[in-house]
Amino acid sequence: MAESHPASGPVTFGDADARADQMHQAIDQWLHELVNSVDEARASEAFQRWLDVQSQFHDYSHRNTLLITLQCPEATKVAGYRTWQEEFNRQVKEGESAIWIWAPLISRQCPDCGNSPSYHADSDCAYDETPPDEWDEGVVGFKPVPVFDISQTQGEPLPELETAAQGEADELLAGLLAAADALGVTVDVVSAGAWPHGDADGVCRHVDDTPHIQVQEADPAAVAGTLLHEYAHALLHDPSDTADHEARELEAEAVAYVVGRHFGLEMDGSALYLAAWSDDDADRLLERCERIRATSTTVIEAIAEQRDHTH
Repeated sequence: MAESHPASGPVTFGDADARADQMHQAIDQWLHELVNSVDEARASEAFQRWLDVQSQFHDYSHRNTLLITLQCPEATKVAGYRTWQEEFNRQVKEGESAIWIWAPLISRQCPDCGNSPSYHADSDCAYDETPPDEWDEGVVGFKPVPVFDISQTQGEPLPELETAAQGEADELLAGLLAAADALGVTVDVVSAGAWPHGDADGVCRHVDDTPHIQVQEADPAAVAGTLLHEYAHALLHDPSDTADHEARELEAEAVAYVVGRHFGLEMDGSALYLAAWSDDDADRLLERCERIRATSTTVIEAIAEQRDHTH
């Protein structure tokens, strides 16, 4: 097994021959502890650590963000040894331990069985309609690869990581409102005096199959957080499905947390408790994590595209 676990510190993967198995086992162990923990506060902390890492690595798979969380919970940007050298003019510090993640193996694939040419030659597949050099490329497997966090390197600074403007709620809110069309929703910000929805800060209703969101006017940070939550509902949840209400709310709040933290918004008020998921097995929890990751990525990319158009 990998050494340590999230409750006591980051894990390490040492033995090269057993590293792949260790990585699988570490993920399974983390999820098992997360699902079965009877200490709600501890479970929430573990999940929040994953969300913190996910906000920095929204384009990584959920399995890789889990691995990053396990090994280096404080990570903010990772890259390979040579990538740090050649693209960022930074050097990994002497004595630093690698963070191990999965990297896809890309090869030409048989259109019938999906094997690469080398495996196809020894398989039972009889496909021979086109030669291997005409097959399309695709992912044929994964291998462990080492990466390092920026905190493990030294050299030229990365200006894009120091842009304070990303943390300004006014700019984030403007990007959120501008991204509505790309996300397929409509949004109204309603004054407090005209707000018709009681204690709710925001609502998402479907009008002619289009999600329509209303949020109550407040300070930009509060409106941005509410809007992120309602965007998640619009993208994640079928309005006709009213079952498992608490889990739906947790998924929406988790997406809001990831996206808000990604853009530097303080999200300390998010209610990130896993009580509603305590009966889920590891596969179901991992499915929820993937839904959160995919939805967060969609919203982050929509906001980023709007920013690109305005700068």
